Amino acid sequence: MSKVRQDAWSHEDDVLLAETVLHFIREGNTQLKAFDEVGDKLNRTSAACGFRWNAEIRQQYEQAIAVAKKQRKEKKRAITTNKKSNPTRSLLSVLHQPTISYEEVPTEITPATPLIAPTLTMDDVISFLQTMQNEHASTQQLYEENMVLKQENKKLKQEYEQLQHRYAMLTEQQNGIQEDYEALMKIMDRARKLVLFEDNEDRMAPIFKMDKNGNLEIVSN
Repeated sequence: MSKVRQDAWSHEDDVLLAETVLHFIREGNTQLKAFDEVGDKLNRTSAACGFRWNAEIRQQYEQAIAVAKKQRKEKKRAITTNKKSNPTRSLLSVLHQPTISYEEVPTEITPATPLIAPTLTMDDVISFLQTMQNEHASTQQLYEENMVLKQENKKLKQEYEQLQHRYAMLTEQQNGIQEDYEALMKIMDRARKLVLFEDNEDRMAPIFKMDKNGNLEIVSN
């Protein structure tokens, strides 16, 4: 079932949209996901929620947005600090170790010579690869979300242009009707004046009668 809502946004709808977006910002999620969640709750499209947020609500919550972004940054910093306090070294730290100089390279490699740092385990390698995979997936998801927003924005622009064209046509039609109406009123006004003028002429024409002597005399006016 498609989402079709033509009614206006209520104050409660705006508050729900704002609280959801701020929550998603604090948690490090995208605003598009917040629009999807609000759209499901209010039976509106994600594009409609995004348009409402950017056009009407966002400017009212600038300070709250800044606080939410700060909380997200502090949360990430705390997670990073916890990772650094872990005694297990990550694969990145091993790969970025200083290069061994030629003087430090042993002249003879024996089985006792370690080629990999002994603290690097298979779990470290797997964890690193999973992290890289998750980051790649997140980047891909952001790219796809961006493409969806671009397509929706393009569609909205096309609909806006169509509405503008239709509005111009209706305005032109209305102007034509107004001109025809004014021309008709002028014709009717001239016709009315002409009828009144002819009636006056008929009433003003004198009526003559000839008497017994052959003279004309006015009977009535």
